[in-house]
Amino acid sequence: MTIESIPKFTDTAVKLWETIPSETRHILLSNVWCGKCGHAVTITNFSGVVKAGDLLLVGVCSDCRGDIARVIEQS
Repeated sequence: MTIESIPKFTDTAVKLWETIPSETRHILLSNVWCGKCGHAVTITNFSGVVKAGDLLLVGVCSDCRGDIARVIEQS
């Protein structure tokens, strides 16, 4: 999956995701904390929803394949 594809995003999440510049999206996706690995990893096979006005990405750690998530706060 490429960073530009949005296969499992809600409509609201797509709108928020598209407001983020492509370069910033790449940084956000490749710098997600994995508690199991104990370091930053790339999130893969992710989906996106909006929770409490913030974008929530839920996916899989690129290293251990465990579940990880990232919240992108909206200002």
